[in-house]
Amino acid sequence: MKKQPQLKKGKGTALWEKAKKLIPGGNQLLSKRSEMFLPGFWPAYYEKAKGIEVTDLDGKTYLDFSIMGVGACILGYADKDVNTAVKRAVDLGGMSTLNSPEEVELAELLCELHPWAEKARFARTGGESMAVAVRIARAHSGKSTIAFCGYHGWSDWYLATNLADGKSLNEHLLAGLDPAGVPPELQGTVLPFSYNRIDELEALVEKHGDIGVIVVETVRHHEPEDGFLQKVRAIAKRIGAVLIFDEITVGWRIAIGGAHLYYGVTPDIAVLGKSIANGFAMGVIIGTKEVMDSAQKTFISSTFWTERIGPTAALATIRKMKRIKLPAHLSRIGRSIGDGWKKLAHKHGLNIAVHGPEALVGFAFQYGEESQAVRTLFTQEMLRRGFLASGSVYVSYAHTEKLVKRYLLAVDDVFGLLAKAIAEKKVTAMLQGGVAHSGFQRLT
Repeated sequence: MKKQPQLKKGKGTALWEKAKKLIPGGNQLLSKRSEMFLPGFWPAYYEKAKGIEVTDLDGKTYLDFSIMGVGACILGYADKDVNTAVKRAVDLGGMSTLNSPEEVELAELLCELHPWAEKARFARTGGESMAVAVRIARAHSGKSTIAFCGYHGWSDWYLATNLADGKSLNEHLLAGLDPAGVPPELQGTVLPFSYNRIDELEALVEKHGDIGVIVVETVRHHEPEDGFLQKVRAIAKRIGAVLIFDEITVGWRIAIGGAHLYYGVTPDIAVLGKSIANGFAMGVIIGTKEVMDSAQKTFISSTFWTERIGPTAALATIRKMKRIKLPAHLSRIGRSIGDGWKKLAHKHGLNIAVHGPEALVGFAFQYGEESQAVRTLFTQEMLRRGFLASGSVYVSYAHTEKLVKRYLLAVDDVFGLLAKAIAEKKVTAMLQGGVAHSGFQRLT
């Protein structure tokens, strides 16, 4: 086991400390906060990114076997084909008094890929796209109450779930989300149920007769079981609720166009974002004509939803994903990573649980209250070896078998170190900084 140099605080860590004094929380996205990875030593900022290589402000380059721009860069950073299309759009003019023809072209392409969908609206981020979808759905159903499972962003409609006891969202990806600033009058308008627990949805329907919208994250870390999605579809149809599938994270990874196409279940509305434009801002809301036309009953409008770059990037990204048969590549690479983790954990006697889907492969250490400290030590030691690494890998087209082999060689080394640290009860002592945050925590 080669001795690695200790991590040093660099320009990125210094800038992060400055940022926290100027920006509430330090940045705009919880998932990118340094404390979520390696408090005090995460490089925090990048100078450039290409493929899966990320160079920090000190000129050190890492291989990204972590969240790849929080899932936005499905082709890899700075993809040549997408960037070429975007640069041309910039030169032609990214904004005008007139509309961008690319948005009509994109709407047509999306409806071709989704035979059940007839119309599309566009936004630029996942959270606002979900807000648009929910507004349209409520306008169509004429009812306010929403039943949901999964993670769906930061909007009032979603955070209102936690007005009752502050814990209702704990099982939906992030724990401890505070609904401060959400009108208390929204309490009781949003009702959570667990994925694969159709009995919980049935109970909500039985108890609340006014559910007008059902929102489901099509798949995250568990496959749908026992016809779960089909049963949700049937319930929505039975009670006259609008069914929304949130494909912001998983969309395009399992099937071109979204996981619901793979599972053979059609919603009334599907929301696509993140990877649809390979790192450029783009959000899509598609649906049936009957439901989508309800957007005309309300007011949904924003200047920068009309700019040219997002649709241009989305068109280039979708066409390349189709051409290279992207889902097959992501599945193959994700399987190699997951199998590697299992093999190396067995070799070193580590207790881990690997979860899918393969294109969003991840693992968790199984050491009770010490698990988060073990994961932090893993991140620290992988960083020392030149990898951005955490408990999951958002696989991209730029991840190759050759790079996976390099990554797993480092994991082998680090897993051996972790096994020794756990056995000797030295995990916390080996951390250069604190234990990473596991959920929403204030940064002051």
